[in-house]
Formats: sequence, structure tokens, C-alpha cells
Amino acid sequence: MEEEKVEAKAEVKETKPATTEKKKYFKHKQQNKKKVCVFCQDKNAVIDYKDGNRLKKFIAEGGKILPSRQTGTCARHQRELTVAIKRARNMAILPFMGE
Repeated sequence: MEEEKVEAKAEVKETKPATTEKKKYFKHKQQNKKKVCVFCQDKNAVIDYKDGNRLKKFIAEGGKILPSRQTGTCARHQRELTVAIKRARNMAILPFMGE
């Protein structure tokens, strides 16, 4: 009976993998691309409050202005965008709240 236990343990040891490397799982690590300012790339692009279609890209569904970390705009152009969006809202080109 003791011989059977020894043989059973030997079989269990054989089934285990020889290398005990742990797999590393990264849940939150992603390769994000560096966002580049659209207005800095295209030198001819002008931020104008009358251009509602272009300004809609920088507004969330609820009507809030998207932050620069989401849109990729630089600080200078983000300030210009904010002023243009607020002017467009006052002129009723853009809604104050989302639909």
C-alpha cells in the first residue's frame, strides 16, 4: 500500500510543468497613442465661433466642453475653443445642454 502512495505522488509530480514561470497580466496597462493638437497640425485651421460643426466635436453629449486630455488639444487652443464654444452658445449656434 505504501508503494502505491509513492507511485501516485511520483505521477503527480510528473504532471506538473517543469518551469514555474508566472504569467504577468496587466489589466490597466494599455499602449496609448500620443494625442496631437488638431489645430497645431493644421496651421490653416481657425477656431471660429460661427463654425458649429467643428465645435460640436469638442462637446460631450450632455453639452459639456471636453477636456484637452480627451480631445488632444494643446492648452492655448483649448482656451480658444472654450471661448468660441461659449460665444456660439450665446449666439444660439450650439445648445447649452445636450438632447
